Amino acid sequence: MNFNKSHKNLTEILNLPELKVISYQQFSDIGIFLKTQSISDEKICPRCGTPSHRLHQNHRHVVKDLPWGNSPVFLEINRRQFKCKKCKKPFSETFSFIGLRRNYTNRLAHQTVKEVLNSNISAVAKKGIVTTEEIERMLKDAASKFVREPVGLKRLGIDEIALVKGKGSYCAVLIDLDKSELIAILPGRTQSDIKSTLLKWGESILNQIEEVSIDLWKSYKSLIIELIPNAQVVADRFHVMKQINQELDRERKTENYQLKSSLKSDNKSQKAKIKQKLNCLKKSKYALIKNESDLTETQKNKLNEVQNVFPNLKKMHQLKEEIRDIFERGNNSVATLLKLTEWLLSAQQFFPKSYKTIIRWFAEIIAYFDRRTTNGIVEGINNKIKLIKRSGYGFKNFENFKMRCLLNWHFI
Repeated sequence: MNFNKSHKNLTEILNLPELKVISYQQFSDIGIFLKTQSISDEKICPRCGTPSHRLHQNHRHVVKDLPWGNSPVFLEINRRQFKCKKCKKPFSETFSFIGLRRNYTNRLAHQTVKEVLNSNISAVAKKGIVTTEEIERMLKDAASKFVREPVGLKRLGIDEIALVKGKGSYCAVLIDLDKSELIAILPGRTQSDIKSTLLKWGESILNQIEEVSIDLWKSYKSLIIELIPNAQVVADRFHVMKQINQELDRERKTENYQLKSSLKSDNKSQKAKIKQKLNCLKKSKYALIKNESDLTETQKNKLNEVQNVFPNLKKMHQLKEEIRDIFERGNNSVATLLKLTEWLLSAQQFFPKSYKTIIRWFAEIIAYFDRRTTNGIVEGINNKIKLIKRSGYGFKNFENFKMRCLLNWHFI
């Protein structure tokens, strides 16, 4: 293979149409160095658009590119400066494959961001191709290209996630339910935090929103009524079921506590019966609150055992399954209205707290049955955000955390 042909082959492998390889060197401990030259002899003046081939100065730079196999690749690029005939002013040439004042190619940045999103900054930096500082700059460059306002938003989901578990620190997440995309993640979950973001979207976007799915928090509801007047507020069915399950589990714990308190009795036969009942309640939580259709054989046996001994828990479990069936089968708000009303009459005695909650949110719960809008997608996205938080070993800077989260849905 002759010298010119080898350079031609290297140029084809490099695959940067604006450059050609004029020489190369390989160092075992460093990588491959490719000396390049611009294919075009003239450039367009950015001020007046006049072509110029009058070379003013040469400025050689070394930039990092995608590795070839296990070998890092460095490009020596001459970013020439031309003198415009018309403006009489100098200008530097630009290249489409590298950003302004960046020492790495766009494709290396793109590949690095993809790797970071699948792992973390430290793991990618350990490969030795780019530094931690360069990776952070790449992430910021990628994040700056986001479309900041949602496009075609019809159904919005609002929820929150713990920033630091057990510390009472939460952030709000806004989700496009139709696209299953994270739109925004906010440093707090207060009305003012969410309001400032929604106002930035503008009336044209807010007025096109048809439904907003929320958990059972009054602050969210009042904010939607104020800022998104055309939207139907929908209470998330899973939060309703969560409260019913919590009330059922509290009753299980109450039964357990009362039985343990009764063990102080001196009657031996009575103690034996109490211990038998306590053993029946042992490991019964998920047998009671889990969907009956999803129970394992062991859990089914435990459920039957509890129902035979505790009639109150049996009735509450029955009511829990009835409302779950209403949510599963109901597909029309008018038809479901009567069923839910009948359930409330039966449940008032057994689920007093959930009864009051459903009465307060009755219109929003009924609205679910028209289009079956839920925050189920939101919960899935929240789980992914938690994985991002864990893979990053926590984030001291919220902006970095937000950027990493948004990149997972908007980086192309």
